Amino acid sequence: MPLADAVDSILEVPIVTSFTRIGYDVRSRLDRWRPLSSYDLDGRVVLITGATSGLGLAAARQLARCGATLLLLGRDAAKTESVRDQLVGLTGNSRIRTIIADMGDLEAVRRAATLVLEEDGPLHALVHNAGALHTTRATSPDGIEATVASQVLGPFLLTTLLLPRLRESRPARVITTSSGGMYGAGLEVEHLEMTANYRGAKQYAIAKRAQVTLNEMWATRGHDVGVVFHAMHPGWADTPGIEASLPRFHRIVGPLLRTPEQGADTLVWLVADDGAPMTSTGKFWLDRRPRSLHKLAKTRRTDTPQQRSRLWAWCVEHSGVEPST
Repeated sequence: MPLADAVDSILEVPIVTSFTRIGYDVRSRLDRWRPLSSYDLDGRVVLITGATSGLGLAAARQLARCGATLLLLGRDAAKTESVRDQLVGLTGNSRIRTIIADMGDLEAVRRAATLVLEEDGPLHALVHNAGALHTTRATSPDGIEATVASQVLGPFLLTTLLLPRLRESRPARVITTSSGGMYGAGLEVEHLEMTANYRGAKQYAIAKRAQVTLNEMWATRGHDVGVVFHAMHPGWADTPGIEASLPRFHRIVGPLLRTPEQGADTLVWLVADDGAPMTSTGKFWLDRRPRSLHKLAKTRRTDTPQQRSRLWAWCVEHSGVEPST
């Protein structure tokens, strides 16, 4: 076994060495990662959701520096426009536009997709990065639990609506930012939306599990002709969302947390690189390497073909769209 593979396997066993900046530092050196700054993305169009803070902002900043044309989809108009202006000033890249929509509001998602499709231009990458961990239960305008609405249903709808444009622009890719927290959750459909005994961290993990499952399903249901699908998790990164929603965890692990740029590295790499990300599809990545979807036998047992079919059917029913094959 090559040294890099052996060390990577050792890092994977205790989560703290894999998910923290330790894993990032060691793997980036052993695998001799290509610097993100070396990618030339001039002419490539990327739509990224949740780009106004944290990982999304770090990813948008790097993509803009690489010359990509960016569509920033955010729910707060003033904040999204402000980030757009900051990115233009910082990078000198003026090919950055904004689209305002809440990914948990299905009608807003439909309007956003219409705006993209009305423009006569390609779309080479769709990045699903928007998401938040809610400490108390909330519902979307459509009556769906807010975490599931914004991180499962909204992305399913937006992918379906924009898939024709992605196919026209091929080779293209759809990237989903998930979380290592999903390793603790099984695949849920009946209890996808938590009601009684609501716990924000558990609901978040359940939604993230659904994300990576759907990523595999998109890749295997005939939708990958010219379009590849990947999900990734950033490890444990020091973002405003983590500090606000998990303050105790942030305080304890703080010195070992990754920077937002380190957390976003694999996301940007999946968008920019034409090697491994374009020769495979449906993978789940951490630190530029594909990872298993399960670490626990109990979650693996829930991942059945029947549950997967039920999840897909639930998304079709609640989004009101049936992806074409």
